Amino acid sequence: MTDLDRERLACALERAFESEEGERRAVVRAAGDLADSGRLAADRGEPLTVETVVSELADAPDGSSLAERWNWWVGALAVAYGDAYAQFGVRRHG
Repeated sequence: MTDLDRERLACALERAFESEEGERRAVVRAAGDLADSGRLAADRGEPLTVETVVSELADAPDGSSLAERWNWWVGALAVAYGDAYAQFGVRRHG
C-alpha cells in the first residue's frame, strides 16, 4: 500500500501544469503504479509524494506537455537507476 494521495496529486497537477483531464488521469495512474511498486522508495530511500512529483515535473523542459514532463522524469530515473522505470511511462492518454 502506498501513501500517494491520487486525488490530491490530480488537483496539484491541474494547478501546476496546463493539461487535459485524460492526460492528468494517465499521469496520476502511472505515478500511482510507480508508488505502489515501491521501486522509487527503494532506490531513493523515500516514498513518492505529491510534492516530489510536482517538483520533478517542474524541472522538465519548458513547453512540455504534462505527459512529456512525466516521461522525461521517468527517463531520468531509468538512466539513474535502471531500465525498469520505462514501464511507468505514459504512452497513451485521452
